[in-house]
Amino acid sequence: MRTVAAPGKYFDGHGLFLKVEASGAKRWVQRITIRGKRRELGLGAVALMSLAEAREVALVNRRNARAGGDPLRDKQESRAVLTFEEAARKVHELHRPTWRNAKHAAQFITTLETYAFPRIGRMSVADVSTADVLSVLAPIWLDKPETARRVRQRIGTVMKWAVAQGWRQDNPAQTISSALPRQDKRQEHRKSLPYDELPAFLTALRRSKASDLTKLALELVILTASRSGEVRLARWEEVDLEKAAWTIPAERMKAGRQHRVPLSPRAIEILHEAKALGALMGDTSGHVFPGARSGKPLSDMTLTKLVRGMGYDIHVHGFRTTFKVWAQERTNFPREVTEAALAHTIRNKAEAAYARSDLFDKRRQLMKAWAVEATANR
Repeated sequence: MRTVAAPGKYFDGHGLFLKVEASGAKRWVQRITIRGKRRELGLGAVALMSLAEAREVALVNRRNARAGGDPLRDKQESRAVLTFEEAARKVHELHRPTWRNAKHAAQFITTLETYAFPRIGRMSVADVSTADVLSVLAPIWLDKPETARRVRQRIGTVMKWAVAQGWRQDNPAQTISSALPRQDKRQEHRKSLPYDELPAFLTALRRSKASDLTKLALELVILTASRSGEVRLARWEEVDLEKAAWTIPAERMKAGRQHRVPLSPRAIEILHEAKALGALMGDTSGHVFPGARSGKPLSDMTLTKLVRGMGYDIHVHGFRTTFKVWAQERTNFPREVTEAALAHTIRNKAEAAYARSDLFDKRRQLMKAWAVEATANR
């Protein structure tokens, strides 16, 4: 039949026929009675399906129909099942309003784009097996254990949704444990800088070739003992220069609570410098530290690249540890004051119930002392 060229219908058995279009296109079609109604099912192009394969499909469809089934409905339902990538993006959209901040929402999909989609993105979510999930996780399971665990959890979230849709019965991300090697559970603490080396670090920072805004952002991270994302995403409406206070909204805080930051004299200087630079750039985004892309803040890796480029094997987050160790060893401020400065949550529920103050005035004195310590060589 593959050699037939004239337009028309060329019949075989079980209702199967070859349909040749005037354009020369050829495809297999099956005429079949489904629950008393005559229907036609497209089985596929001749280039993709041999006569033997078409006959086998036609036979299966006829047996299904004679047993009371509906091959046409089955075909339509199979087409309705999303690919893993389509399902993941759907789950991402469904869950995005519930995530704490935009960064967490972005991380969900970017990790899947990086590690899962290249291997299983085009597969039907119903067909993804434990072997497929293993192919995603195995290359990073030991080298990037935390990332691998998050990828596994996010694949599992997609699979749970697929189970709820009735597209599959199991979650292959849950049944894969025995196939993966044991990870080293020892926690690797973020590398920090000894506090007595901080003045020299800031001197080197000011002499670095990074952009002025990037250098100011990193210095503010250090002087406020804040997380880098809190500083990078800071907006001018959060800052009160006259009252020397910066109020970070709850949605950007890890604990989900608004946090006031007392600003030392040097921190105020940094913000004035940042405002002047933003004005020179013509920035109207409202970001304290606008990034290279118009309307966007500094990127997530900007500060990390700066520290590495200076030759320091430390983490930006580690400056919070530097601050904490300094406060413990060089000051008499109570622990609850330093913990409040770091915006840490009080885990003891009874203690938390009575801790109504944010100790702002005491923290102001602490942060002034910290700025003096950090900028000793300035």
